Amino acid sequence: MALTDTLDDLISERRIEPQLAMKILANFDRSITEVLADKVKARLTFKVYGPWWGKGSGDANRAKGHLDTYRFCDEVWTFLIKDVTFKMENSSQTVQADKVKIVSCNSKRPGDPQ
Repeated sequence: MALTDTLDDLISERRIEPQLAMKILANFDRSITEVLADKVKARLTFKVYGPWWGKGSGDANRAKGHLDTYRFCDEVWTFLIKDVTFKMENSSQTVQADKVKIVSCNSKRPGDPQ
């Protein structure tokens, strides 16, 4: 978001052209994907409870997040989760967030072989 905001500012100040900003974002997306795939080895897990989970089962007091909304449109899943606690694998470290949005889609482009 910081990169996008900065590029928007540069465009509005007429310091760069919108086409250059699009190239920068495309290169950033490609580079960050490569770096994350190569360098990040930690796994992250969390549990999500929705209105249909945990009611009266005793699980509600162990909930690590609450699924607020989910949707599937144009082959893209979107999950909106509230009050999330992430726990790093092999660590006691946790990270908490009021809201998290997860967007998930197929990594293959339409028409690519399986």
